Amino acid sequence: MQHKIRVAVVDDHPLYRDGVVFALESELDMEVVAQGETAGDALQIAHSQMPDVLVLDMNLPGGGLNAITKIGLRCSWTKILMLTVVDDQDEVRTALRKGARGYLLKGTGSTELVNAIRVVSKGQSYVSPGFAAQLILSRKTDGSGSMEAPDRFPELSSREEEILMLILRGLSNRMIGDELGVTEKTVKGYVTTIMEKLQVRNRVEAAMVAAERMSQRQAPA
Repeated sequence: MQHKIRVAVVDDHPLYRDGVVFALESELDMEVVAQGETAGDALQIAHSQMPDVLVLDMNLPGGGLNAITKIGLRCSWTKILMLTVVDDQDEVRTALRKGARGYLLKGTGSTELVNAIRVVSKGQSYVSPGFAAQLILSRKTDGSGSMEAPDRFPELSSREEEILMLILRGLSNRMIGDELGVTEKTVKGYVTTIMEKLQVRNRVEAAMVAAERMSQRQAPA
């Protein structure tokens, strides 16, 4: 029998929480084991139910960031995925630094949410590619960006670089295919080749490499 990913959802907006739960319960490999609406609920659920993934809002009574810290100290087996309207880059970095494994903005489609939960449940990190790119590009404004070699990844063909820039914008394979007038299968082949050339594991990492390259190109000589 396939092991189901045990998920808990903590959000203080009941209608939105119900929608997330409904989407997750339709997945054969997922099981929603608990729901809550406060930071205290999040900690109690993490301790008593031991979910694999806790989907957590930032703006909870008691504070989402406080919940991340406490869960990380007491319930390290639970992976935290933030699902929130907060898109402040400092807040995002703080959440990831405190131990959140993923960060999605509300308005994300159910397909990406489900994919993010699967990724996070395996101990990997997930941030929407377009948002990850914003984080990397903004680093140069606070002096933390890396300014090393001017060309850090192997030379891509013009088509591969075009597709990489669309990944950077957060487009899916289907959306890229629609924009370029090619099939989704063709785009998937290009994406596989791009990831092999860049030696990255997923689209998020590819977007981060692309964003950093752009940052280096834009840096003053």
